[in-house]
Amino acid sequence: MTNVEIDVIASDMNSRPERKYESPLRRAHAEDTRNRLLAALAEVLASSGDGAFILDDVAKAAGVERRTMFRHFPSKEALFQAFWHWINARIAPTVLPRSGADLISMPIAAFQGFDANEGIVRASLHTVSGRQMRLAALPERKQAFSVAVDDALAGVSPRDRARCEAIVHALYSAATWETLKDYCDLDGKQAGETVAWAIELIMKGLRQSVPSDTNETGGQKP
Repeated sequence: MTNVEIDVIASDMNSRPERKYESPLRRAHAEDTRNRLLAALAEVLASSGDGAFILDDVAKAAGVERRTMFRHFPSKEALFQAFWHWINARIAPTVLPRSGADLISMPIAAFQGFDANEGIVRASLHTVSGRQMRLAALPERKQAFSVAVDDALAGVSPRDRARCEAIVHALYSAATWETLKDYCDLDGKQAGETVAWAIELIMKGLRQSVPSDTNETGGQKP
């Protein structure tokens, strides 16, 4: 074999991508560490009062090194995004509505989930860090409510659909849960039922206001 052939073979071997093997045990350990970090963030937010913290606080609460935390979450924004999905999964299997029926059926389970995670839900409402997380999730939430209201109110004018979307967005929220809990002495189930009842009445009234001779786009039937 010539020196040229040897060089070509060596070059080809060096250019091949390294295949990394990740064992099930390693994946399970990584997932466990990730969940510990998210649970630690929940603990830090719930106990900090004003929600102010540094990432070192989260690493310490989770019992891991700072560099380990950054392997899982390279930035505070990435940590917040993952945490928002993590806490929502703890509150209810699905939080965001996909249809008009969801707007009526989902508040009860969601508000009971707020009761079960009261400390972190309140922290998300009243701390700077919590506000940052909620604002980051706002586009996805607004899109979900827009789709659900459109599904429920086909034929209703765009202006009335927009008004309904705004009020439903406000009703089906942690802020309303907190108000009904603190000022009306309702538990999560009762508060969820109250919100579901109100949303159903609003949408029913709007549907009944649509003239019977209009089609789904709001125009006159031929």
